[in-house]
Amino acid sequence: MIGIDGYLWSLRGTKVRQPMQCAALLITGALFSPIAAFGSEVSLSANPPSCSPEQSLRWRGGTLRLENDLFTGSDRNYTNGVALTAVSRDLQGGLRPECLPQPIGLYARFIGWADPGFWHDAGAHSSSQNLVVRFGQSMYTPENKTRTDVIPDDRPYAGLLYLGLAWNRRIHPQAASYEMLDVRELTLGVIGPWSLAEQSQDLVHRARGIERFRGWDNQLRNEPAFQMAMERKFKPYTEGAVRPGWGSDVIGSYALRVGNIETAASTGVEFRAGWNIPNDFGSYPIRPGAENRPPSGVADLRTTTPQSVLAPKPGAHVFLNLEGKAVAWDFSLDGNMFRHSHHVSRRPWIAQAALGISSQWIVAGRGVRLAVMRVWRTREFDQQAGHHAFGSIALSLEF
Repeated sequence: MIGIDGYLWSLRGTKVRQPMQCAALLITGALFSPIAAFGSEVSLSANPPSCSPEQSLRWRGGTLRLENDLFTGSDRNYTNGVALTAVSRDLQGGLRPECLPQPIGLYARFIGWADPGFWHDAGAHSSSQNLVVRFGQSMYTPENKTRTDVIPDDRPYAGLLYLGLAWNRRIHPQAASYEMLDVRELTLGVIGPWSLAEQSQDLVHRARGIERFRGWDNQLRNEPAFQMAMERKFKPYTEGAVRPGWGSDVIGSYALRVGNIETAASTGVEFRAGWNIPNDFGSYPIRPGAENRPPSGVADLRTTTPQSVLAPKPGAHVFLNLEGKAVAWDFSLDGNMFRHSHHVSRRPWIAQAALGISSQWIVAGRGVRLAVMRVWRTREFDQQAGHHAFGSIALSLEF
């Protein structure tokens, strides 16, 4: 941890004259250079045969997530987050990048170069993959909203506007009683005034008649934001869209995130109990890897054969999510990476708990799900007065 912190601290003073252009060149090189080295399972052929619908990108639904600490009676720290997510149907057979939109196909090749084992068994009957696109904004503020100067002992004003692209791979090892979900998500965006965090907060506060924060002139400066996230979740294997009747299960996870948005390693566990628990990998606040659903093949049974035991069914369950995280970098606490900025003494170890309820219905042949949770997070920096809490709401629709 000390070595990483020291390296990141040295970057703080680096002068980058055109960070957006530099980031674009690096990202372009990273995406295009691996094409020749990519494995045969997802290689391009000189004369590719026609692509079937099962090998092409088709959208199955989306999720709108809203998080705010006003739900818990405060207005500071991580004060607001919103994310709109689109989810594709499961792709069947071996992955064929030539059947996908070019940026998505390039990202699939990049993953195959950076993590060759990720696509190892693509096309096997026991595995499937789908794409998640996530667009969102996050904002952070100090506790004192009236001061117009820099507050040295409180976190900086900070905003993030981002676009995330994730591949989810669902795998059921042969003869195993469990299944896994592997996630690789690339997030690109901007930190600073270009994130429009100040304008978004002012708009909401004005509409609600709440006093505006006065110190946004001191927010972190513009710089490109990037992060690569890798996560594995695992749970007991289940067929169908739900676990029928009353039941419970446990979902484990571990993750690594690297970038100037956040560099951290985490592990977590989720406990669920209720009626017709969905065959997915849990409910989470906004973060990489949060979006996951039951297999699209069984989800379609709600319209084709709703009487099937494998078809989606209305249900509800409660859940408790516990997570521990080791943090080496957090832009909202450490400030700008490519220039000196306001920052605070970040704590290296963070714990988080989320308690909530999730319910799903079928409305006019469409799947609808609502998840509501309250999230508690331990102190993130030394000067913080105490733990922080916020509320999270996620509304999902299945087309």
